[in-house]
Amino acid sequence: MSEELSKAKDIVLSFLKSKKIVRMYPSNNPIYINTIEDDFKKFREFFYFRDELIFKIKQNEISYDSDAVYTNIEKEDNLALFFFKDGLRELNFKKGLTIEEIEDFLKIISLDFNRDALDDDMVTLFWERDFQNIHYVVDDAILTDEENYEEAAVASIKEKEPEQDSLMKAYEDAFQEEMVHDISIVPLSNKDLQLLLQEYERDAEDKTGKLLDILFEMIYLQQSRSELEDMAGFFVSAIEYSIGHGDIQLATDALSRFKKILDDNNEEDERKRLARKILSVAGNESVVNLLGEIMDSGQEMEEKIFEDFVRFLDKNALVPFMKILGELKSIQGRKIVIDALVVLGIKDIATLAKGLTDSRWYVVRNIIYILRKIGDKRAVDYLLKTVRHGDIRVKKEVIRALGELGGTGVLQTLRDCLEDPEIQVRSAALRALGSMRAEAPKRIIINKIADKNFKEKGFEEKKEYFEVLSQWKDEEVFNFVVGILKKRTFFRRTKTDESRACAAYSLGLLGNRDALAVLNKYRVENNKVMQEFVFSAIKRLEHGQ
Repeated sequence: MSEELSKAKDIVLSFLKSKKIVRMYPSNNPIYINTIEDDFKKFREFFYFRDELIFKIKQNEISYDSDAVYTNIEKEDNLALFFFKDGLRELNFKKGLTIEEIEDFLKIISLDFNRDALDDDMVTLFWERDFQNIHYVVDDAILTDEENYEEAAVASIKEKEPEQDSLMKAYEDAFQEEMVHDISIVPLSNKDLQLLLQEYERDAEDKTGKLLDILFEMIYLQQSRSELEDMAGFFVSAIEYSIGHGDIQLATDALSRFKKILDDNNEEDERKRLARKILSVAGNESVVNLLGEIMDSGQEMEEKIFEDFVRFLDKNALVPFMKILGELKSIQGRKIVIDALVVLGIKDIATLAKGLTDSRWYVVRNIIYILRKIGDKRAVDYLLKTVRHGDIRVKKEVIRALGELGGTGVLQTLRDCLEDPEIQVRSAALRALGSMRAEAPKRIIINKIADKNFKEKGFEEKKEYFEVLSQWKDEEVFNFVVGILKKRTFFRRTKTDESRACAAYSLGLLGNRDALAVLNKYRVENNKVMQEFVFSAIKRLEHGQ
């Protein structure tokens, strides 16, 4: 077994022990504290090999890089089953993982979801925590959040239908009877009912599709403007009916035909006016609410079809979609609406930005995320006003967005956020500066490290500064970091050695093999952390790890 695989296995096995300890002991207990620190160290050791750790989860197995690192066929204390039954299919831990994130992750998985009176499941708690360096993949079937999911699944296995359905069996039995005295009524099986329901729905779909075809033919038979305006109401009703019955494809096809009319230079103005009106009304509150009901009902919705439908809508659909974003209970539904708003939002940034004043923090954070995904610099002025939001999760998202978008006023705002009392906000601002990859943010980071008060920061925060700085792989940064490594002092030596250790770590990340000559001079150090980081940097440079 490779060392990398062994480290991954150690981490999985530590989850079993740690979740019990976190559940049993208070957070100020030495056993609790040591457990969190040990797990953090295990992750740190793994990240010497890779920048991310991805676990694939099956019912009785957890694997890393196609190799099983945990197997258990028993029901009790089965870590794989514990994750699997809540819908988790993949866990991804990123290199920037913090000790706070590890602690919060262990707190969540230590909960007894079968015994404790909890309103949320594991996936919901992960989503609410908003891990920046822990990502996960969830089975879509679980996201419907049906009640008694496990019981229903077990029952379905025990109660499988026989190969012959009830109706056929009754038919054959009739020939075996010597005399038939009465006609017995055979109850319909679940399979029979499903077939009947599908046939009924197919019949309704066929009629709606034919109705739309007739309506489109009638467009070209109408002579006056008033007659065409009357047609609009029929089209809207047909589209609403289709969506209400879950047939988004049919509604999309209708909108596609109207878009072709609108784009055809040979079409008459009156028909173009009708097409424009339908495309505008198709995104009204009534239609969007119907879509929201489908999402919360657990009914399957093909995202590609929904995306095609949204692309035909006018910007007036923004407000209704923003409204249901704050009301939907389904996580998958909210994700679909967010993707829709990314498509629609670029048509009217000002209207979308009004969502930044919503009283619900999660709505504001989602609107910021949408603006960041759109990538329009017009959003910067609105985002700058949101930096002082009272919720840390919102502040982190807006700082990240500002770092990606850039623009006037962003640098000064991010510089100010480096002095925020909350470590999470400072960290977000630092990484946002790093994402800009320009000379000005580099200068801000160098000046902060060179400041005499920098050594008073915590070790992890110092390390993050040097990690971000290493993204600029130029001669100035190399010489600056080497200078920190060589620096010695007789006073507050521990604090200085922390900075020197971080400098060694940064040299490893910079990838410049010229640093080996300097690093080898400090292989033997009295400070354990310094020695560890120097050795790690040398190993990375020599082996390209």
